Amino acid sequence: MPMRKYFCTFPQHLISEPIISHTLGSKFQVIPNIRAASITDTLALVAVEIEGSNDAIDRSVEYLRERGVRVEEMRDGEEGPL
Repeated sequence: MPMRKYFCTFPQHLISEPIISHTLGSKFQVIPNIRAASITDTLALVAVEIEGSNDAIDRSVEYLRERGVRVEEMRDGEEGPL
């Protein structure tokens, strides 16, 4: 099953929602794996691997972006700004 890595920046109003840990899996049938995170009261930075079909991954990333999350794909050998 394909797996892709992303660096996500969550705005303040979304920090308390379980978007990655719950919503992505239940709504898009993907398996999210949070690899690193830095969370404050005003901002959340999250490195996440998303496993699933390419279509399901694409739809889950589009959902995050529609909600206001900045999503950047990380390529092998790259590290996010955590």
